[in-house]
Amino acid sequence: MWSLETLGRVRLSRHFYMRDFLYSEIGNFHQIQNIPDDPERAIEMGQRLCQELLDPLEETFGRIAIRSGYRAAGLNRFGNEQGLNCARNAANAGQHIWDYPGGAGACTSLVIPWFADRYEAGRDWRDLAWWLHDHLPYSDIYFFPKLCAFNLSWAERPERAIRSYIAPRGTLLASGAEPGESRAERQARYDDFPPFRAIAYP
Repeated sequence: MWSLETLGRVRLSRHFYMRDFLYSEIGNFHQIQNIPDDPERAIEMGQRLCQELLDPLEETFGRIAIRSGYRAAGLNRFGNEQGLNCARNAANAGQHIWDYPGGAGACTSLVIPWFADRYEAGRDWRDLAWWLHDHLPYSDIYFFPKLCAFNLSWAERPERAIRSYIAPRGTLLASGAEPGESRAERQARYDDFPPFRAIAYP
């Protein structure tokens, strides 16, 4: 049987442990536990998220900040019913609810401080969006105005879609569509970014 202490110590990748994704402000304030119903499934999906998406970000840009990670189904349901910016459980299957039955993916909300400083100074969020598109095997990305935070998802069947609440709001890249900018145009947006670095996992 999993204990919460044991679960928190599970290493998902070089840079991340399960504990990094279990804190919930909603759960903390309302005293609702944020513990997976299926820890092994949550760990499996979390490993894919961290190894394929988050580790390359941390290797490339330095420390990234996790704003919201895993959500237990009961906690997410409460957040949705109380209007606390949580989507319905069915919509969050394979997103913030990493172990939802039938879900095959994982999502986290994060900030890249390196880019947040540049965004605050007027940098276009699409520069980062296209960098993510050209370098990572993401499923979907959703940008938010504060700190240029974004939801980043990994999935067994990726959608490859990018949307934003930052102007210009809406869909930057629809699932199955080709980018509206050429690769050369996209690369020109981020030619001053640090060199891409990733970890080769067995």
